Amino acid sequence: MSQSKQAVTRHSPSTGPNSPNVWGIYEPDTGSIQYICACPQTRSAALIDVVWNFDPRSFATDTQSMDQVLALVAQEGLEVQWILDTHPHADHLMASAELKKRIGVPTGIGAKVSEIARLWEGIYNTPGAFHPEADFDRLFEDGDSFAIGNLEARVMLSPGHTLGSISYICGDAGFVHDTLMMPDSGTSRADFPGGSAGQLWESIQDLLALDDATRLFVGHDYGAPGRDQPEWEASVTRHKAENKHVKAGTQKGDYVRTREDRDKTLSLPDRMLAALQINLRGGRLPQTEDDGHSYLKLPVNRF
Repeated sequence: MSQSKQAVTRHSPSTGPNSPNVWGIYEPDTGSIQYICACPQTRSAALIDVVWNFDPRSFATDTQSMDQVLALVAQEGLEVQWILDTHPHADHLMASAELKKRIGVPTGIGAKVSEIARLWEGIYNTPGAFHPEADFDRLFEDGDSFAIGNLEARVMLSPGHTLGSISYICGDAGFVHDTLMMPDSGTSRADFPGGSAGQLWESIQDLLALDDATRLFVGHDYGAPGRDQPEWEASVTRHKAENKHVKAGTQKGDYVRTREDRDKTLSLPDRMLAALQINLRGGRLPQTEDDGHSYLKLPVNRF
């Protein structure tokens, strides 16, 4: 059976005292990679982009993926300090609020999520529906830093996929979400509201300016011709040598044309219009109505 249809976990070990241990946990329904970034000295950890499972046919949720992540945390004897997301995901529900209920540690995302919220309130015609300032504990600005045990992590604003996406750089590990994909797949799409292929190019150049040995951990893998297992880690050196969209020598204009032409052929993720209403609430369902159930609002003929 192809590993792209199975949950897969891999450990990328620390390379030294200022380098984190990283575990990637692949979620096959959406091709998402969930991460644990841990200090090797203190065993303190951050969880990054954990998935709250969602069935787009029944709109039922379950916690299988976050359960798997927390089981690995327990198995490795880690203590979670942070629950982090890189952006409001379009393809899956973020598990942040559900994780906070369980382990009681702060959540974080980029500060420009407030601008994304205003944009999507217009699309859903729900003014005042989203309050990220209240739903997340920390809204990170470009250049902010925070601790994971003895390690320092810093925040890079990385717009393009969304207008407020951020990357987390911790030692020689970069969690670069929906910017790059694996070198044989290229880069991520930039056609959602607020996205920009030109901005994505600039964000990727900033990431490729990191030290050549930096391990870049991407947000998704959907497979590629010639391999049947998911991959999510590649060095800066490898991306500059092999990435099919942005390898060394590629010009910005050529990239933007390639990215925009590719994006015109892509369908919306099947969870997107449901997911953003939840993710812009920090992973919370809308307030229950008088029957005790939550409901979502879906725009018709907007996309």
